[in-house]
Amino acid sequence: MADDPYKTLGVKREASADDIRSAYRKLAKKHHPDLNPGNKAAEERFKAVSAANELLSDPEKRGRFDRGEIDASGQERPERHFYRGYAEGAQGRRYGSPGAGEPFGAGVPDDLGDILSEFMRGQGGRQGEPIRMRGRDQVYQLSVEFSDAVNGATRRLTLPEGGQELDVTIPPGVEDGQVLRLRGKGGPGMNGGPPGDALIEIGIAAHPFFRRDGNDIHVELPVTLAEAVLGARIEVPTPRGNVTMTIPKHSDTGTRLRLRGRGVAAHAGRPAGDEYVTLRVMIGETDEALETFLRDWGPKHAINPRRQMTEAA
Repeated sequence: MADDPYKTLGVKREASADDIRSAYRKLAKKHHPDLNPGNKAAEERFKAVSAANELLSDPEKRGRFDRGEIDASGQERPERHFYRGYAEGAQGRRYGSPGAGEPFGAGVPDDLGDILSEFMRGQGGRQGEPIRMRGRDQVYQLSVEFSDAVNGATRRLTLPEGGQELDVTIPPGVEDGQVLRLRGKGGPGMNGGPPGDALIEIGIAAHPFFRRDGNDIHVELPVTLAEAVLGARIEVPTPRGNVTMTIPKHSDTGTRLRLRGRGVAAHAGRPAGDEYVTLRVMIGETDEALETFLRDWGPKHAINPRRQMTEAA
C-alpha cells in the first residue's frame, strides 16, 4: 500500500496547493533519476513523490482521499462491514435480545448468503466474480527544448516497456518539473478494469542566451559602440524568430528595452508575455583613428561615471 501522500511530500494535511507544488518540485529535483544515476532508492523515492503530488494536486482526488473514499494509490476503498453495523441494523437482529412476543432468532436469515452478497457488492463485484481494478499510473520523464516550452509543441515519447510511442502535447508556458497526464496510457487494469494514466514529468533544457521569468523572456544583446552612440535598427532574436528593434541614441550598457508579446505564447486565457532586451556595449577591436579621436575628445567632455559610487564609499 502506498504511503500517506502528505507524509511523502512532508506537508501538513491543511497545506495549500502552492505548498504542495513547492514541496513536490524540491523533492523531485533532489531525487530525479538523471541526478542519481544507478540509485534505485532515489528512483523509487522519485516515483513515490510524483504519485503523491499527482493525487494531492488534483482537488477532486485530494478531497476523496481526505474523506477516505480512495487510498494513497488512488484506488477505491471497499466499503467495510463490521459487526456493529449488522448488530444495530435490521439484518443483524440475531445479535440482540429478542423483544416481547418475538421468538429468539426471529428475522435471522436462513444462511449468510445475503450478507456475503452484500459484502461482495461493496467490493465492486458479485459473489464469485473477480474484482475489477484500475491499472497503476506510470511516471515518465520527457526533456524538451526551451522553445517548445515557450511556444508549445507535440513531441513523441518512446516508453521503455515494449517500445510503445506516445504523442505528448506540450502546452505553451509549461514549467520545469510540471507533470502532464495522458489518461488511459498507464498500466493495464485487472480483470477488465480501466487502465491507469501516464504521468509525464517535463524537464526543460537551458537556452544559451534566453532566460525565462514567468511568462517573460530576458536576453542580453551585444551592440557596437557606434550602434549605442548613434542609434540603429537591428535584428533581435526571440523564441519565435528574429524581429527588428530600434536602439535609441546614446544608449548605455544596461539599457533595457521591451518587445511586447514576444515572450511565452498566449495560453490558458492568458496573454503572451514580453521579451526584455538588455543592451551590452561591446568595444571590440579599435583602430588608431578611434583612439586618437578619443584622446582629443575626452578632455573636452570630461565626465566621471563613478562619482556617486566613490562619494558614497
